[in-house]
This record gives sequence, structure tokens and C-alpha cells, in this order.
Amino acid sequence: MSVHREVGVVVRRSSVDNPWIDHVWTPVDVLAQAPQTEPWTRLGEADGGELFYAGAAVIELHTSETGHYRDNLTDGAPFVWVALRETAQAPGLELAAVTADPTEGESLFESGLTVGKAPMPPDIAAWVAAFVDEHHVERAFLKRKRDKTGPDPRKVPGGGRGPGGGVR
Repeated sequence: MSVHREVGVVVRRSSVDNPWIDHVWTPVDVLAQAPQTEPWTRLGEADGGELFYAGAAVIELHTSETGHYRDNLTDGAPFVWVALRETAQAPGLELAAVTADPTEGESLFESGLTVGKAPMPPDIAAWVAAFVDEHHVERAFLKRKRDKTGPDPRKVPGGGRGPGGGVR
């Protein structure tokens, strides 16, 4: 089961002193309600950069990930991960995904997207907490046991070796 909620995302474009790139994009704010504003509307300047409304995105919560959401909420200040994808159209980026799951945020980063995190607004945190309270089931960790029916090939002379002496 899953639920979803539409949010708005604000990002900052900051100049950097780097020979390979001239700016970086950083998520600054996640809005609990997506405004009726066109994506990539310039909002002004703050903290040495330009603020843009990146657009609307959907945060989707899944019952199988409640442990990750709970960890995000209890690790101090909760965050929302925002992923941006490079495009050929101006401004060169599009909003790809928004998630409250830290492991999904890491996966998005590893997939090559530009990922940053922004503080989670209190009403989104309350929505996530209510979902966790309703659907979280603590699962016991079961360690698998090795099958001990036969001899350990590592302890048998020549065991576990393939042709040429390599390990199978």
C-alpha cells in the first residue's frame, strides 16, 4: 500500500569558483502545498544565489519502507531528498523525484542524478509520522544458518577447487 502527496520545491543556483562548473543547484525548501506557479520561476536572491521554484513533485510513502521513514524522523531534524536531472532545455535541469526515504535518496544519487536534501516541513513530518504509526510493523532480523549437512569444501584437501586450482 502507498499514499502520496504533492509538494513544491524551491532550489538555489549559486555561483562557484571551479574550473569545470560555474554554478551548483541546491534544494532550499520543500513547500507543503505546490503553488500555482510555473516551474523554474525566479523567486529572488538569497544567501549569495538565485532562488527558483523548481516545480511540483509527489512524495510517495510505501508501507514496506516505514522503518526508513521512522529513522529519518527520529535522527534529529528530518529531511526530504530532492533529485534533479540534467536536460537540454533551459535552465538545464528538471525535477526528477522527491522522497522522505534516506535510502531512496542515496539510490537516486548513485543513479547519477543531482541530489540534495532540504528540511522537512512540520506538516509533512506529521503526515509521514502518522503513516509510520499506522503501518509500521517491526520485523525481527533472522540470521541465516549455513547448511551443515556435508563437509566444508574449504577443509577438504582439493575441495572447493576447480580445474586449474581456482576456487569454484
